[in-house]
Amino acid sequence: MRNPIHPAALFPPAGGVPAALRQKYASAGHEQLDSQGLVFPADLQLPGLSSLIQESWRRSAQLHANPDNPEAPLAMDSEELEEYRRQHPLAAIMPVIHKLLVLPSHDSGMLVAVGDEVGRLLWVEGDAEMRRRAEGMMFVPGADWSEATVGTSAPGTALALGRGIQISGAEHYKRSVHPWSCTAVPFHDPDSGAVLGVVDITGTESAVAPHTLSLVEATVAAAQAHLRVERLQLAAAKQSSPARRRGAAASGTGRDSGTSGTGGSAGSLYRNSLQLLGRDQALLSIDGRTVALSARHSEILALLSTHPEGLNAEELCALLYPGDASTMTLRAEMVRLRKVLQQLNPAAVPESRPYRLPLDLVPDSGQVLNCLQRGAHRIALEIYRGAVLPRSEAPGIAELRSRVSSLLRDAVLTDGSAETLLRYAELPEARDDVEVRLAALKLLPPRSPKRAAIVADLERLEAELSA
Repeated sequence: MRNPIHPAALFPPAGGVPAALRQKYASAGHEQLDSQGLVFPADLQLPGLSSLIQESWRRSAQLHANPDNPEAPLAMDSEELEEYRRQHPLAAIMPVIHKLLVLPSHDSGMLVAVGDEVGRLLWVEGDAEMRRRAEGMMFVPGADWSEATVGTSAPGTALALGRGIQISGAEHYKRSVHPWSCTAVPFHDPDSGAVLGVVDITGTESAVAPHTLSLVEATVAAAQAHLRVERLQLAAAKQSSPARRRGAAASGTGRDSGTSGTGGSAGSLYRNSLQLLGRDQALLSIDGRTVALSARHSEILALLSTHPEGLNAEELCALLYPGDASTMTLRAEMVRLRKVLQQLNPAAVPESRPYRLPLDLVPDSGQVLNCLQRGAHRIALEIYRGAVLPRSEAPGIAELRSRVSSLLRDAVLTDGSAETLLRYAELPEARDDVEVRLAALKLLPPRSPKRAAIVADLERLEAELSA
C-alpha cells in the first residue's frame, strides 16, 4: 500500500465503521488517484469509502486539485492578511474561540483554525510543536484550504457542504495531510444566515473523536451568540446621547471607541455590503445600519462597487444610461445619492473626479463571483438569490447580471452534483432550463424518487415548446 494506516485508525469512529477499516478503504482508494486526480469513471464506486468522501474526491479532481502537491498555496501575505482579518467580522468572535478551544488545545496537542467563507485560514493557534509541524503542509494563516485548492479537508469540505464534518487520515485528498485528522463547522452570520467562515480543530486521533464535533458546534453557537450581543451593544451605543458616548469612551466601556480582544474595531462586527441579487432596489448596509435605495441609486452603487478604482463622469454615464445622457443628469443624481449616504454614514459619501467609493463595499454579486473563481459553487449557489437588479436596463448592470448568471450556471453544469443541479433548477431563471434537468437526471441513481418529478418537468417543457 502507498499509505500506512493513520494513528486515528485505532480511535473509535463516529459513524459505526471501524476506524482501521475506514483507513484501509481510504488508502486503497488513493491507489486510484494520480497527480491529475481520479482515473476511474465517475459512476464507479470505491468499496468501503463513504459516499461523502467519494463525492468530495470527485469534486476535488474536477477542480484539478493535486493530491501529490505537499503544500497549500499562500493566498495572502502577512501585511494583507493583517488588514483583512482586522476588518473581518470573525475578529469579534476570537475571544470566545480562544477561551473555549485554543486554551484547552495547548494541553491536548491540537490546532484551532478559523478561516473565511472561501476557505482561507485567518488564524491558526494552539500547541506550538503542532504548529511547527503543520507549517510543512502550509496549514498557516493566509493559506488557501478550500476544497478547490487542496481537495478534501475538513475546513474546505465543511464550507462546500454547508455543515460540520470530520475527515480522518487518508480520507484527505492531499497525501501530505494523511498524518492528520480534523473536524470543522461552518460559521453563519447570526442575523443574515450567510456563511462568514469556518472553525476547525486539527490534530491526531482526538481531533475526530465523537465529542469533538459536538464541542466545535457548541463553540460556534456560543460565538454566534457573542457576535449578536456585540452588535446589539454597538447599536445601543450609537443610539445613546453624545454625552453618554463620551462618558462611556472615557471609562473604557464604549463600543464606539473600544476594540475586541483581537484588536479588531467595532466596525468589524459587520461587513459593509450591498444586496443586489433578486432585488429591484438594493439594500445597503454600513456598520449595522441598513437602508433601501432607489432603483437608480442601486445601479450607481452597484457600478461603483464593481469598479473600486473609480469611474469618471463619462464612463459612469455610459454604464448607467441605455441611451445618450448628459453628465449633468448624472451629477444631479449623485447629489441626491450623497444626501442619502450622508445621513447613513458620512464616511460612505462617494468621492468625485473620478467617482469612487471611499470604503470597501461588498456586493453579494461579487461574493458569488469570488466563490465561483475558487471553485466553491455550492457556496455561490447558497448566496445567489436571483438575478442582479433584474429590471434594470443600465448597460453596466445588464453585463454584470449576465456574467454572474452565466458563470453560476456553467459551474453548476460542470461540477455540480444532482442535488446542486436540482437546487439551481428551482431558481426563476432556470424554470425552463432543459439542459440542467437532463444533467440532474443523468447523475441521479436509477431508483431515485426524484427522477419522476424531473421527468414530469421535462414533459411540461416539451409540451410548452410544442404549443
